[in-house]
Amino acid sequence: MAVKRPTLSGEILEGLSKVLGDTSNGLSNNEITKYLKEVDLPNVFPEGTKWKRIYNAFVTYQNNKNISNNILRFINKSLHPARFVGRNQQYEDTRIELNKRLCFAGLELSESGKFREIESIFTITDAEYRASRFRKKLEQRETHYRIYEFCNAELLNENYFHSVFEAVKSVFEVIRMKSGLSVDGNQLIEQAFSINNPLIQINSLSNETEISEHRGFVNLLKGVTGMFRNTTAHVPKITWQMSEIDALDILTTLSLIHRKLD
Repeated sequence: MAVKRPTLSGEILEGLSKVLGDTSNGLSNNEITKYLKEVDLPNVFPEGTKWKRIYNAFVTYQNNKNISNNILRFINKSLHPARFVGRNQQYEDTRIELNKRLCFAGLELSESGKFREIESIFTITDAEYRASRFRKKLEQRETHYRIYEFCNAELLNENYFHSVFEAVKSVFEVIRMKSGLSVDGNQLIEQAFSINNPLIQINSLSNETEISEHRGFVNLLKGVTGMFRNTTAHVPKITWQMSEIDALDILTTLSLIHRKLD
């Protein structure tokens, strides 16, 4: 027998409905009709605006059943990753916006399209306190200033992994800015830090020791890319629930990279 999922507040339902019915990235009217039928939700407002159609279906179901199971099934169906092949950014944008609402119910939609339980956030103040506490720990490590840009309450509401992932982007943005290149990933690293014709170098490359250090830095950057930048194929990004201490350690490593780039 399926586990009965607790009801969601009206505020959360409204927020979820507005994301799913967004005029730019949300579902079409035909898709709403299709998924309501597939998960057995009542299509009680077929002529309304998209988000109100979804909201009325959610509220009616929940009032009648006193559970949220089919509401979550609707999200699973409509946000199935297979629907977004070739549209990864749209999937991520929608998933992130949904998670900003779901976190108040102690839920998170993972990249694999499955729900997992997380520590609930109850108020914006809670989220800000969590970010403030995390920032203080970073400050104790004398972390590079660029890292703080990626540790705000909004990101930490979602998860530490997302904060780290966004912070990694800052490293590669700085490399592009300093090198004048427009490529990404390993191609960017290899072109920018070439031994024979470096666009960026962390020392004078005047002896074997300095060349070895430079190559080690290149390998460190490639490790960061392999672990966090491959958003479509890297399995741990989908399954890994990152802890605070893991996030702190990784952000400290990124801080070292930023100082070397400076």
